[in-house]
Amino acid sequence: MGPSPMAARAAAGGCSSAALALFGFRPLRRAVRPGVAFSWGRSSLYGGCRSRLAHSLVDSVLDELRSRRLLRVSAKIGLQGTKELSDNKIDKRALQKGLLLEFQKDSERSLLAVVERPDGKKNWMVTDQNGILSSIKPQQVTYVVPGVMNFDSSKIDEFLEKAQDLLDPTVLECAWMELSEKDKSITVEEFAEIVYGTKESLESYCAHFLLSRDIVYFVKVESRDYSMYQPRSPPQVEELLRRKLAKEEAEKELEEFIHLLKSAKALPMESKPPKSSWLGDEKIKQKIEALQAYAVDACDDEQRRLAGNILKSMGFTRTSSAALKLLINIGYFPVHVNLDLFRYNVRIRYTDKVLSAAEELLVDRPDSDMHIRKDLSTLKVYAIDVDEADELDDALSATRLPDGRIKVWIHVADPTCLVKPRSIIDREAMHRGTSIFLPTATFPMFPERLAMDAMSLQQGKQCKSVSISVILHPDGSIAEYTVENSVIKPTYMLTYESASELLYMNLKEEEELRILQEAASIRAQWRRSQGSIDTAMIEPRIKVSNPDDPEPNINLYVEDQANPAMQLVSEMMILCGEAVAAFGADNNLALPYRGHPQSNTAVSAFSHLPEGPARSFANISMLRAAEMDFQKPIPHGVLGIPGYVQFTSPIRRYVDLLAHYQVKAFLRGDSPPYSAGDLEGMTFIASMHVKVARRLHSNNLRYWLLEYLRRQPKGRKYNALILKFVKDRMAALLLVEVGMQVTTIVSRGKVGDEVSVVVETAHPRDDILSIREVIEDTDDAEE
Repeated sequence: MGPSPMAARAAAGGCSSAALALFGFRPLRRAVRPGVAFSWGRSSLYGGCRSRLAHSLVDSVLDELRSRRLLRVSAKIGLQGTKELSDNKIDKRALQKGLLLEFQKDSERSLLAVVERPDGKKNWMVTDQNGILSSIKPQQVTYVVPGVMNFDSSKIDEFLEKAQDLLDPTVLECAWMELSEKDKSITVEEFAEIVYGTKESLESYCAHFLLSRDIVYFVKVESRDYSMYQPRSPPQVEELLRRKLAKEEAEKELEEFIHLLKSAKALPMESKPPKSSWLGDEKIKQKIEALQAYAVDACDDEQRRLAGNILKSMGFTRTSSAALKLLINIGYFPVHVNLDLFRYNVRIRYTDKVLSAAEELLVDRPDSDMHIRKDLSTLKVYAIDVDEADELDDALSATRLPDGRIKVWIHVADPTCLVKPRSIIDREAMHRGTSIFLPTATFPMFPERLAMDAMSLQQGKQCKSVSISVILHPDGSIAEYTVENSVIKPTYMLTYESASELLYMNLKEEEELRILQEAASIRAQWRRSQGSIDTAMIEPRIKVSNPDDPEPNINLYVEDQANPAMQLVSEMMILCGEAVAAFGADNNLALPYRGHPQSNTAVSAFSHLPEGPARSFANISMLRAAEMDFQKPIPHGVLGIPGYVQFTSPIRRYVDLLAHYQVKAFLRGDSPPYSAGDLEGMTFIASMHVKVARRLHSNNLRYWLLEYLRRQPKGRKYNALILKFVKDRMAALLLVEVGMQVTTIVSRGKVGDEVSVVVETAHPRDDILSIREVIEDTDDAEE
């Protein structure tokens, strides 16, 4: 450990000139006025303050001054002595015209001024060193310069210039070293007499200036009649010096950091330093992270202080938006940075330990169910999903039995053949809860290589799965079902759009796809007969291909959930959930059963509304809260089925994975790994993360929708469907071409009608969207 600040000074011979920086003064000329009766020469005061001569001189001066009773009346100016005047006990009688005094202008500044005249009963008008006339209270006076009468305010600058030559802060250290040994307190006049050899006006003011601004060596103590300055103890000085030096080092680091920021800010966008360059040095990283935390309103007190100082030094206001702007200006953040990733502390990376465990699974690829897998690889298998899907969890097959009934298979990817309950991979998935799908990126629940390569269904390859087969009654209800481990070989990987095209083409070669559509149709009819509620809406989907660019490409897709392929897949997923719930009930198996109470409002209440988004919106608004049970199925009134278990997305939803653990254990003849209580606790943990993921997805989707609208031509008209009236003519609308819900005032129309609107303002960063109805001219429209 290095020498202490005091030890370093002692080794250098006492009053080092380095003390100048300690007080924040600029280097000054050391000047002791010639002809002064008493002064310390360089060999004592300015060189080595430890001489025996200095000891005796200090003692003698103090004894002499104390014996004179310094609170005497000054015959020269007829005023009270300096001690009383500088004791902050200034009253109306103590101040007179022409006095030179120091007063506290504000929390950071003290100024010299000349008293001009009284201002009311207590205050005084003064002219300060800047030539400004103002009124001050007696409490603002910090010092009255002694021996001065009828001072000319125009001479203040000259007085300060002379004082500057005498303000050598190193004398504080020297005086402290002498006085602290005897634990002697000292007045301003005594200090002036010791240091300058006189206590006249200029020297007394300089003594006051040094002592009153000293934060290391002396502390002001109030006595009954006047103020004294007491030397601090050596341990106190040691600690204060350490803090002072640390503060100076921090200020130097801040100055260098500000220079880096300004340099980066001045560069063109394509030449900005990469983000990684700001994270290499720990001290720079600390400051950048403070700005980042400030930008998302998630900083601690130290980060708030540091970020505030940085913003102030850069000329920015101390606001989160200013911090974000600065980070974008230096190239640390892209223009369209998703702050929610930091605000919600989203897990976007995996630890080395998790990645290592995933790699081991990829090498070994264990399968404890190999001996009980049924070979279904000869079936024609359709995997239908969005075009950018990376994780394919499910696929479908179908056939018509000799008796005319339909048999369908829902094949679900089998990640539990690799991942075991309570393993490190499993725990990581639980604390993620779900894969996160954003317009700009996907953050999978499992490490990417594990999810995409080993777990996901892949076209033309042998894939491990759990297959749920269901034979339907002609009315669409379940006649028979089986749940078994299987091996499949997906035939087609289709998007919803391409699957819909195949359905419209009605090709004889794709009979299985037509059977699936027929099964979906009779299932939908059966569920409606059981009281299901139509909630299909128009939903937007956005893909941003180069999100780090200032103007990235935005591809907008508007999905109509009434699309034939989407309805087909949706019905088969619901059928799977019903079959798994029945399997759990038949085998007394603890599972995460989902239910939904029937609404108190009859479905027929909205039959007057046109089918589609308007009616679905009304139905959704009347839904009651969902329920869960972990021991037995509960009715799902919205879906119109007796029980439901989410089972078809085990790669991207943790609750589905839990259901797989339970079902797979039963199929092997093992005891289920989790009790109903275990399932409830883990579902709760996962659900908390799912809620964050949904909020993250919703916020980011809205951001890019607003950015999309911002870029559209000014005055572009949009068709808007009236969903409901919020208050009076304030309506909730659905922008049909965008799939986005908005609100604005409409002058005419009812729920289910369409109106024309234009976007007046769209600002994604501030989440501002202003919509205005466009009144069509009926006569012009007819022409």
